[in-house]
Amino acid sequence: MSQNDTKSEEFYLRFSEHLAESQSWPGIYMFKFVVKSESPNLNALKALFDSTKANFSEKLSSKKTFTSLTIKINVNSPTEVINIYKKSSTLEGVMAL
Repeated sequence: MSQNDTKSEEFYLRFSEHLAESQSWPGIYMFKFVVKSESPNLNALKALFDSTKANFSEKLSSKKTFTSLTIKINVNSPTEVINIYKKSSTLEGVMAL
């Protein structure tokens, strides 16, 4: 395992612990992302939530260069949240907030 992989796993472990302590499970979780407006990955990002009853909210930046995407879904555990973040991290040009 590379040093970056180790740091990433440590980050996700701490994040999971924080989520477990700060929120009731199952429950509604709000994801926030920023994507270049012309990026094909905006639709790919939305597709990660196809199997959920997600509530999407989009807002264009003032110059219409970026799209802010807020997604609220019901999740069962911190592991589900982390899995979505890991999948979104493979999409070029998608920034999780």
